[in-house]
Amino acid sequence: MRIAGMTPLLQVFDMLEALAFYRDVLGFEVEAASPEVDAPEGRFSHWVALQRDGVSLMLNTAYDEGERPAFRVDMQQRAHADVCLYFACADVDGVYEDLRGLIPDLAAPSNAPYGMRQLYLRDPDGYALCFQAPVA
Repeated sequence: MRIAGMTPLLQVFDMLEALAFYRDVLGFEVEAASPEVDAPEGRFSHWVALQRDGVSLMLNTAYDEGERPAFRVDMQQRAHADVCLYFACADVDGVYEDLRGLIPDLAAPSNAPYGMRQLYLRDPDGYALCFQAPVA
């Protein structure tokens, strides 16, 4: 068996907010999307495939149009906290410099005892993201 890749699918509360984070802050590009819908929450696609530097990620709305509650469901947010996506990158400190003006209160990267330099952050839905590289 040969596996050629993997693409996580993240369930999001607000697609427009999630896209603003992944596209506008992290620099992912929309590769494909479901048809847009008009909803009380705005005009958006329920499903979006994103890509950056050979890394793929999919986002899918947690609710159909008009069914989204006014606020995030705390139980879902806590469940998302169990998920962490690790991104390999050559320059963790460079990623920090790029993001620190865009993400309030972003903590500086640190070295883990197992030899990785890591920058942790959370997306709007509470998923953890870690940009990491081996310590030189």
